[in-house]
Amino acid sequence: MMRTKFILLAALFALVSNGCSLDDDAPNFHFTALQIVDAELPESFDFNRTYEIKVDYVKPDGCTNYEGFDVVKDSLTVRSVVAIGSVRLDVDDCTQEAIEQTASFNFKVIYNEPYKFKFYTGDNSEGEAEYFEVVVPVNEP
Repeated sequence: MMRTKFILLAALFALVSNGCSLDDDAPNFHFTALQIVDAELPESFDFNRTYEIKVDYVKPDGCTNYEGFDVVKDSLTVRSVVAIGSVRLDVDDCTQEAIEQTASFNFKVIYNEPYKFKFYTGDNSEGEAEYFEVVVPVNEP
């Protein structure tokens, strides 16, 4: 009886480990940065408040899906914002129409100095990232 359980467990383990191999399949997508065309921010921030920041971005085709934002702290009050998309590689009949959409993220003000947001707009002819910048002052408490 104990030997039968062991054989059953060994067979189950072999089935699961072979059936779930990730090496057999190539990835069917890759991540990409999406062009940001506009952002809606308040004229000023109040310290220790959280704000919803709305961002307009462009999906270049029907095989690209919006995944979220990558907000990177470059320095104390400078933030680089990139909209992230995933591009399906296993679909051949994508619509080629670019679609502008809006998404948002929450931002908490934790410093009393003005914040500079750098929104990714694409790469220039030399392949370097370009941004448009918005500075938002923080009101005195």
